[in-house]
Amino acid sequence: MKPSLDRHRFGPWAVVTGASSGIGAAFARHLAVSGLNLVLAARRLPELRTLGDELAASHGIDYRAVGVDLTDDDFLDRLRTATADLDVGTVIGNAGAALPGRFLDLDTDDLLRGVQLKVTANLRLAHHFGRRLTGRGRGGLLLVSSVGGRQGVPYMANNAATEAYVLSLGEALHAEFAGHGVHVTVLLPGPTDTPALAGMGIDPTALPIRPMSADRCAAEGLAALAANRATHIAGRINRIQAHLLPRPMATRVMGATIGRTFAAGSPTGATA
Repeated sequence: MKPSLDRHRFGPWAVVTGASSGIGAAFARHLAVSGLNLVLAARRLPELRTLGDELAASHGIDYRAVGVDLTDDDFLDRLRTATADLDVGTVIGNAGAALPGRFLDLDTDDLLRGVQLKVTANLRLAHHFGRRLTGRGRGGLLLVSSVGGRQGVPYMANNAATEAYVLSLGEALHAEFAGHGVHVTVLLPGPTDTPALAGMGIDPTALPIRPMSADRCAAEGLAALAANRATHIAGRINRIQAHLLPRPMATRVMGATIGRTFAAGSPTGATA
């Protein structure tokens, strides 16, 4: 699946957070194929530059790499400075971090950083760039939530709660921005083959659904953005399961799957 974005509507520049690996890097690759220039933002600057150099060489695009931690209070100032002279047509809020564990065993400061990363950062990105996109009368905002954001998830309680915020925010902005010519989509990945999944200590073979590739997940998200769908669950099987499983049952199934990991020892979590 190779989605194509109209460069006039969604370009010439796109901002991608969490772009150093996984789904974020996959977004960047698909956007480059469509000829969009890239602002790549994440904590790991060397990885961003490696990716940017690769895409510039293979697709003839320009890029800017911004080394930034979205939990820092000044992260938006740095992104604002890096993009002030650019015509940004697409913004993808993808950054996230998995913090699995028994809720009461987790450090409060770590939990609050999770809230900053998914709630505060996406709020500020949507507000700042939403004004720019609606002002130009076209463009796209894609926020990455999770299928876990549709209900509570034991052993991932804070993650699921913050993903629910992203889902609710994006659904509302889809309606609010529609009259300004701006597409807004929330992508809800299920288990995806990324470093974050491996870092959680979850055995992919123990999952009820085989993890999908980051490339496929990002492609589906961009296709949904181009079609201006309010939400999109990545993966046909994930969509079927979401449709068939009542929310309480989904909570039990997810809790049982993740809980098996903690029976053998708690993982440390991972950043995407």
